[in-house]
Formats: sequence, structure tokens, C-alpha cells
Amino acid sequence: MSQKPPRPVTPDTGSNGRRPPGRPRSEHSRQAILNSTLKMLHQPGGFAELSIEAIAADAGVSKATVYRWWPTKATLVADAFATSADEELRFPDTGSVIGDMSLQMRRVIRIFRSKRGRIVAALLAGGQSDPALIKAFRDRFLWPRRRQAYSTLQRGIDRGELPANSNLDLILDSLYGPIYMRFLIRHDELSEEFATQLCSLVLHAADRRKISRNEKRPLRGL
Repeated sequence: MSQKPPRPVTPDTGSNGRRPPGRPRSEHSRQAILNSTLKMLHQPGGFAELSIEAIAADAGVSKATVYRWWPTKATLVADAFATSADEELRFPDTGSVIGDMSLQMRRVIRIFRSKRGRIVAALLAGGQSDPALIKAFRDRFLWPRRRQAYSTLQRGIDRGELPANSNLDLILDSLYGPIYMRFLIRHDELSEEFATQLCSLVLHAADRRKISRNEKRPLRGL
């Protein structure tokens, strides 16, 4: 006789395939919490005055429901921003490393110049005195993008557009560092054209000058 396959274990079920006591954590509730977080970050007071209680009330859920997914306000805010930008900031595959990086960098600038840019500024500013906040930004936003960027640059190496010994971290810091500088310091215009010029300058220099890794170490975040 054939046996029925075991029920899969999910966040809403136990090892016996049955729901544990209490209300299930639905994706609808999760999305409502993320949307409420983004909405309330745009209100006066921003991140500093934002509270889990207010987010829960706006989303129509309990505080306990919020804390099931996010242990701190910092992780929630970082996740809300990262989730809102995930599709927009995925790296394309155009067949050209300059094309891929330039397009993604232009999308980053569009977000930084939009209302969501204020959220990034608040996360970075607050993170200077709040280690948990800057760690949440790195873990939820920076490192997922960084891992995609490593893969994009590696495709360029495989196609012969970049040297095999390219220092991927140095290239990425050279590409995105100036964007963050113009975004935060505001000493010059942060335009999409700036991304195009910057990308061409850095990647052509990486190819011409054969930037190499100074240390034999694994890529961070992998």
C-alpha cells in the first residue's frame, strides 16, 4: 500500500503538520506590517519617534505578531525598506558588466532621490550611534545586494571584461562609495548621469590598471 507523504513543516505548522496554538502568522499580516512601517516613517519624527505599538495598531495586528518576525524596531525598518526596493534593485544581465552595473546604480540613485531616500538617510544617521541599527541595514539591505553584485562582476570576469584577479570589494566600494557621499554630503548633484560616468570610469580603470586583490581571503558576506 502507498503511504501519504508527510506534511511539510512550515512557520505556521509544527513537526506533526498541525498548527500550533495561537493565531497563524499570515503573509497578509506580514505585508501589512511592512507597509505600515514605510508609511509611518514618512510622518514627522521619522525613525526616532516610530514605535512598534504604533506600527501594530496601524497594521491591525498585535505587538506579539510584529515581534514574531522582527525582534527589534531596527530590523523591522531595515527589512521594510529592503523589501520595498528588492525588485527594483535586482542586478540585470544585459551581457555587459558596464551595462549591468550602470543600470543598477541608476536605480539606486532613483530610490535615494525619492521619498524612500529619507529612510536610508535616517538608517545611516541613526546607525552611527546605534550598532544594532547599522547591523540591520547591512544584514537586510547591503549584503544581499552585495552578493548579487559579486555575481555580476564575476560574469564580467568570465566574459573577459575584467581581469581574473580583480578585487571585487575595491571595485564595488569605488562604484557605490561616491553615490553615498553625494547622497549624504550633498556637495554635488546625485544624478543618473553621474552613475553612468562613474561606472565607466571605475570599470575601465579596473580593466586597464589590473586592480588585484591585496590579500588572499574569501569574499565577505558569502
